[in-house]
Amino acid sequence: MEVKNEKVLILDFGGQYSQLIARRVRDLNVYCEIKSYKINPEKIISNGYKGIIFSGGPNSVYAENAPKCNSKIFDLGIPILGICYGAQLMAHLLGGKVDSSNIKEYGNTTVEFNENLSLLENVNKKSVCWMSHTDYISSVPEGFNIIGRTENCPVAYMQDSKRKLYAVQFHPEVEHTKDGNKIISNFLYNICGCRGDWKTDSFILDAIENIKKQVGNKKVLCALSGGVDSSVAAVLVHKAIGKQLTCIFVDHGLLRKDEGDSVEKIFRNQFDINLIRVNAQERFLNKLAGISEPEAKRKIIGEEFIRVFEEEAKKLDNVDILCQGTIYPDVVESGTEEADVIKSHHNVGGLPKNMAFCDIIEPLRNLFKDEVRKVGLDLGIPKDLVYRQPFPGPGLAIRIIGDITPQKLDMLREADYIFREEIQNWNFEKEPNQFFAVLTNIKSVGVMGDGRTYDYTVALRAVNTSDFMTADWARIPYDLLEKVSIRIINEVKNINRVVYDITSKPPATIEWE
Repeated sequence: MEVKNEKVLILDFGGQYSQLIARRVRDLNVYCEIKSYKINPEKIISNGYKGIIFSGGPNSVYAENAPKCNSKIFDLGIPILGICYGAQLMAHLLGGKVDSSNIKEYGNTTVEFNENLSLLENVNKKSVCWMSHTDYISSVPEGFNIIGRTENCPVAYMQDSKRKLYAVQFHPEVEHTKDGNKIISNFLYNICGCRGDWKTDSFILDAIENIKKQVGNKKVLCALSGGVDSSVAAVLVHKAIGKQLTCIFVDHGLLRKDEGDSVEKIFRNQFDINLIRVNAQERFLNKLAGISEPEAKRKIIGEEFIRVFEEEAKKLDNVDILCQGTIYPDVVESGTEEADVIKSHHNVGGLPKNMAFCDIIEPLRNLFKDEVRKVGLDLGIPKDLVYRQPFPGPGLAIRIIGDITPQKLDMLREADYIFREEIQNWNFEKEPNQFFAVLTNIKSVGVMGDGRTYDYTVALRAVNTSDFMTADWARIPYDLLEKVSIRIINEVKNINRVVYDITSKPPATIEWE
């Protein structure tokens, strides 16, 4: 979908924080796009980018196969900010020197700045920054001045203000860099001259206009999971074309307590959307019977979802367009070199490539998750759905260790509901970002009512995270954990033990399967 706002380009050199840079820029109300470092300079000019940011990366710039952009980019007159590998690459391509350091810098490091320039407006002269590098700039190119250094890094910040080229060895995009947001803001506003016109309300108006043009009088079909992305996409398209949209909600019986009914109520009553709910619980459970291996569960659920969706889609006449909840991380993770091409068959829940649709509409494909949530709230979607925690497509099937049975699903639904209810009722200053229960495949001996039991163990999981790429286990108060444990054991049959997972990501993942 075309974006009319001013734009900043992020060149991806394989850094783990490329998406985080983009999120920081978007948070400052400037639209940005992530592209491969191989992009042609002529395309940069034609797209009218106001600024360019080089991401970090895992390589050494002097290595034979290190990713390198076209050096003509430096002659375009567009301001450039190089970060970590991007800073080293700028030095390397413009005649400076990059060497391997005997002393590596990782983590919080104090950077001293010797001048208060445009990029450093309102930045402390001694500022804590996040370093992550083994190489360093040992000699700066002609025309560059060294503005910042650390105890072990002689060039933490260099710039050539005449050519509008700026390079920082540290990572301003991570939360650990105290003044990082100020530095990025200064680059966008002081140096690139951005206005900051990227806001969700203007996005909604533009999106509705574009959807109307693309759809015309045709009919659109949406696979609705009840998750944030597909829900916001469905409501946005409905705002544009009304009853021309039909949503298919496949309830596979693996949802949390009352979730299927809640999704149906919201979309039927609040938004009056054409909705087909397919209750396929028995069908999915029959396919999953006796299956314990996590990947096998995922494949069976994905395949069966496709089959149910296909069957329901065939019952509808003259549906020409498929609506998908694709968001920008999906596009980027598919490969930044192709990120600017609308994929004709980007999968939603594993939809087959041979489905008979002449067109695809992806109204959220330019948005990050937090932006999708803002759009959802602006569209009037209830907050509890918009801020619904990440929930895996296979649902509770991968929160039950071992085989899936109706009894186990009922046990997990109740235990999970109790945990989530008590967390939400607790007076947290900041609630954990994700929390849920897992039904393990462990049985242990217990005593209840002076009698021996031999029943299941439930594991509780709660994490704090800003991006779900890494996560730390949440330090939940003991009193709350005790209350949850007592309720689960008293209220849920066949559970006699509750444990709490205190493993961070990495080494563990957030989900157990």
